[in-house]
Amino acid sequence: MKTKHPVIFAAMAAGFALFAGCVTHLAPPQDTTKYTVENTEKFVLLDEPTQLAISCTGLQEIVQPDGRLLEVVANVRNRGSEPTPIEINCVFKDEQGFSLGEEMPFQTYILAGRLTAVIHFKAPGPAARKYTIHVRQVRPDPGHP
Repeated sequence: MKTKHPVIFAAMAAGFALFAGCVTHLAPPQDTTKYTVENTEKFVLLDEPTQLAISCTGLQEIVQPDGRLLEVVANVRNRGSEPTPIEINCVFKDEQGFSLGEEMPFQTYILAGRLTAVIHFKAPGPAARKYTIHVRQVRPDPGHP
């Protein structure tokens, strides 16, 4: 009699495994903090809609041997499935973190759903050592109602 119990349990376990494999829910890939850098001193999402829709999956800094920044490359990802218009700029700073006074204007991009755009920013001069990238939702033109 005791030999029947392991056989019954093995059959039940196989049945549960078979049914468990039939119920599969696929969720879209989620961003993890391991691969995102938003809301740090280098990448700032300026408003709530942007915080919900956009993430930064990587920043690359192209630096001279003496520490001068030449270029910054940001991988900006749309988390949603719909195209999302954003405005983005980069403020280059000196060694102490002060703006060089040559702020770049916001540029408008429309990020396709669930895709990543690679956006380049070139340093305006040799004093650039640090930077901050700002991202916000597209603001309406003040000349249009």
